[in-house]
Amino acid sequence: VQLVESGGGLVQAGGSLRLSCVASGFRFEDFAIGWFRQVPGKERKEVSCITSNPSNPSITKYTESVRGRFTISSDNAKNTVYLQMNSLKPEDTAIYYCAAYLSSVYGCNIPYDYEYWGQGTQVTVFS
Repeated sequence: VQLVESGGGLVQAGGSLRLSCVASGFRFEDFAIGWFRQVPGKERKEVSCITSNPSNPSITKYTESVRGRFTISSDNAKNTVYLQMNSLKPEDTAIYYCAAYLSSVYGCNIPYDYEYWGQGTQVTVFS
């Protein structure tokens, strides 16, 4: 199982970034995928999650601090989950990780004990 994030970078406050998480080694539609972020020295926090398959509408969840600004989506054909981040704020600065767990019930949860993790991508928002 492998998760690889990309799309991080340096952006001015108010700007946008789109993160990507490419998954391999497992049946994508059986898993819930989540985005988390962590500032060095602080605990990792959940951001959003998604479950998606061709037969059902996607289920998404967001933490309150990003709701309305971030949008999670997936492309099952590409085994990829995206996190579109708009109206970025300096407090969004963190390392962003994607993670996955095998979902026995259709849906996703945050927080949750995610089993597989990527290496992270740095997002820096300056004012």
